Amino acid sequence: MTADDLAVIERGGYGKKAGMGKDPALLLIDCQYNHIGADAPILEQIGEYPAGGGAAAWEAVRRIVPILEEFRRQKRPVIYTRYCFSERAARYDTFAAKRGKDISRFIDGAPGTRIVEPLTPRDDELVIDKVHASAFYATALLSSLIRLRVDSVVIAGVSTSGCVRATAVDAQSNNFKVTVVSDGVADRISASHKASLLDLWMKYADVSSSAEVLDYLKQLGTAREESDGIPR
Repeated sequence: MTADDLAVIERGGYGKKAGMGKDPALLLIDCQYNHIGADAPILEQIGEYPAGGGAAAWEAVRRIVPILEEFRRQKRPVIYTRYCFSERAARYDTFAAKRGKDISRFIDGAPGTRIVEPLTPRDDELVIDKVHASAFYATALLSSLIRLRVDSVVIAGVSTSGCVRATAVDAQSNNFKVTVVSDGVADRISASHKASLLDLWMKYADVSSSAEVLDYLKQLGTAREESDGIPR
């Protein structure tokens, strides 16, 4: 960033912490084989997974696992999204038409629509299918969060500049506190990844490392245990 950029951030008061809240839900965005890809440098795997993030996405998955385990340990809500279509709906995917991608790999039931094994959802965890960038658009996500009585969301997954960013902005627009896990998200283009994290940090979300998120979660767990006397 230029000196002027840094001055705008400082004088404009951007990037202040809002906090995670006391009742967070974990949103794992599109952690499917289609979008995570193979655990290899991106150009080595792009033939098999054109929308896959490759090694960087798998590194994000590994950072997500401890956060997921802590949410589960504390019995806090975990919600997954999947980007996939029914065969009937696939013909209306204008996003696919934008770059001429092979829509068949995104039809529900295709191998690439599965969530990657290290993050496999449990039977009692909600999985929301979507066909737009934001997990809030034309889905039951908002009503589900209201029913769960959460006050904040922790967002991880892919891609930073697409579905993660769109979901984070809509979460903030719906008055949830938002934390994006900086090393638990990934993108196919490094410039898009970095610029999106900067924008989210400035205006819409806290951007915190997985270690920071874990530390805060453990503090919440300890406080809850002390308040009700029931170990979790």
